[in-house]
Amino acid sequence: MCQDAYQRLAVHLSVLGMGLPNSKELLAILKENMSLEEAEIALLLPTRVMPLAVTSIGELAKEGLYSEEKLEIILESLADRGLLFSGTTSLGEKGYGLQQVGFGFPQTFFWSGEETPHARNMANLLAKYFSRDVTREAFGASQTKPYRYIPVTGTIAPDQAVYPYHMMETVIEGAKVFAVTHCPCRVQLKMRGGKCEHPEEVCLKFDDMAQYVIDRGLGKEISGQEALEIIRLSEEAGLVHFVDNSIEGIKHNCNCCGCACWNVGSIKRRKIPRDVLMATYFMRETDKAQCSGCGNCVDVCPVAALKIEGDYPVVDEEWCIGCGVCGPKCPTGAAKLIYRNDVEPSPPSTFTELYTKILAEKGLT
Repeated sequence: MCQDAYQRLAVHLSVLGMGLPNSKELLAILKENMSLEEAEIALLLPTRVMPLAVTSIGELAKEGLYSEEKLEIILESLADRGLLFSGTTSLGEKGYGLQQVGFGFPQTFFWSGEETPHARNMANLLAKYFSRDVTREAFGASQTKPYRYIPVTGTIAPDQAVYPYHMMETVIEGAKVFAVTHCPCRVQLKMRGGKCEHPEEVCLKFDDMAQYVIDRGLGKEISGQEALEIIRLSEEAGLVHFVDNSIEGIKHNCNCCGCACWNVGSIKRRKIPRDVLMATYFMRETDKAQCSGCGNCVDVCPVAALKIEGDYPVVDEEWCIGCGVCGPKCPTGAAKLIYRNDVEPSPPSTFTELYTKILAEKGLT
């Protein structure tokens, strides 16, 4: 068994739809979680694929390196520890896939919210791994962004609501299976001694992503009505919605803050430009005829993109994420969202179309 299996696996993981940028810190994470034999077997799983893609044991056994019985034991162990994605193939067979950034890596260490010595160790290792450069490469390597912000309920003007895919209610209506997990960003921050007062159990998963976290005990199954209630509670807490950047087939929704979360926090602290990380379809504007100059919107902006100049709030259009969090705090209705005119008018139609574009833009097809 070749001693460089970890190095080869690190390279293998870097060329996924949402690849893990290769680094010495990634090697340390792999060595902490897998034996050499497990790394060798993980190398059998296809790369250059979109998130949540799975391959059956029978297909993997065709390589002739391991029996189906051996593969099932190792793959199931890896999946049960959150190190592989598991699901059903198009033929209805059990299948396994590599974890991709944002789709299990690094979330499986923290989704359950359980604080263990291993989880605390991973919190520290992952903090070293996800540097500014790694985060930028992982989420910003393609022109088409994997995720988009969705405005909070009621902040899109009626004449713009003809695009219902920009509403969380529509996202939830389009799903059949629902699960909720703890926010991995807040859990990781807490394990490293940081503080965030926002609610933790607010990350929603849909359909095959939901089934995975339910099956592996990483989250709990909920109803669509309970998912809507979590959205309501998240909005009351001033959290920012983001989902996969597609109209249909959305797999998950995170409800983010500037304290802990990799995207809103990075933008708030001006570490990585907004348009490198996320698709943003809206921009805040102020109706000066209605504005009282109270400053409520400045106080609640999760990315510090507003300031009072003279009598009115001014928007920093380079950093505003169009989340609408300021809307419910405006007593006069002066805080409004408008469509950006400098971006594509709508997301890709489906999850598959989204990652077909991303893979092509990364040169992985």
